[in-house]
Amino acid sequence: MQKEFYRIGVLLLSLWLIRIVDATIPYALTDLGLQPRRWSGLPGIVTMPFLHGSFGHLFSNTMSLGILLGLLVSSQKAPWLLAALTSLAGASLLWLVGRDANHVGASGLVFGLIGLLIVSGFLRRRLVPVGVAIVVGILFGGTLLWGILPGGGAEVSWDGHLCGLIGGIAIAFFTSDETGRLRIRT
Repeated sequence: MQKEFYRIGVLLLSLWLIRIVDATIPYALTDLGLQPRRWSGLPGIVTMPFLHGSFGHLFSNTMSLGILLGLLVSSQKAPWLLAALTSLAGASLLWLVGRDANHVGASGLVFGLIGLLIVSGFLRRRLVPVGVAIVVGILFGGTLLWGILPGGGAEVSWDGHLCGLIGGIAIAFFTSDETGRLRIRT
């Protein structure tokens, strides 16, 4: 388990290192974000969670992401596969239906993990992951509902949040069997 928490630390540190590099070089790495329905924006499906528009943006994602990944590694089998699938599902959906903008940040993954943990917690009848995910959702987005509705300003990827949440919920259903147990074998 200690190794898993070390991996979370390495991931979060890498997000900060990428942001520091982005802030110091003349090229804007955020240009590599997800751009819906553009072939040139396809790499953003993978790069979006690693890129942040500001240090404040990254700070708000770091806290939620750290808590949710900690909960994921302590409550799920194959947590990193689930996190990757959740990120890819939400970002792929965003690429298909998102507004015409350059989407960056890990908040889509944060909302995806919230959806994954809540639904898989209900399916597996484990209330602690459900409760913690709801609390993080409330603290992270003001309210979970507020973060997935338009109106937060042009700089807020509410559609990225919504697609992430849908992606996380879908992954929870697709990776659980009829009794709620995880189908993924490790």
